[in-house]
Amino acid sequence: MATLTVFFDDPFWVAVLELHDDGRVRATRHVFGAEPTDAELHQFLLRHGTALLARAERAAPVDGAEPAAPARNPKRLAREAQRARPGTAAQEALRKELELRKQASAARSRQDREAHAEHRRAARRARSRARHKGH
Repeated sequence: MATLTVFFDDPFWVAVLELHDDGRVRATRHVFGAEPTDAELHQFLLRHGTALLARAERAAPVDGAEPAAPARNPKRLAREAQRARPGTAAQEALRKELELRKQASAARSRQDREAHAEHRRAARRARSRARHKGH
């Protein structure tokens, strides 16, 4: 089952696509600029829907239950619709993807930092040896 949720995440409008299968949830998101109209959403799904589905299928799955049935009280339904957010499992999938990107970035930064430090040590050793030669 697939669910597309569009909500306002200050300062942008965001669409989150959740794929639920066998108690696992995969999710991906797309950031819109201004609030998309229904026609713009329809055009977006026609043009980019398959790519969005493919991105969601490549995302790391997390354990999560199927979305719960909505409450019966109409006022509560209206309030929930007004502040509709993606499910917690989808948030966990997005958080997991972000964490993987952070780890990759940290590893790259650490390698760059170590390479820079090694270069500085080598330059310092070369200067020291040059001083000891007496030239």
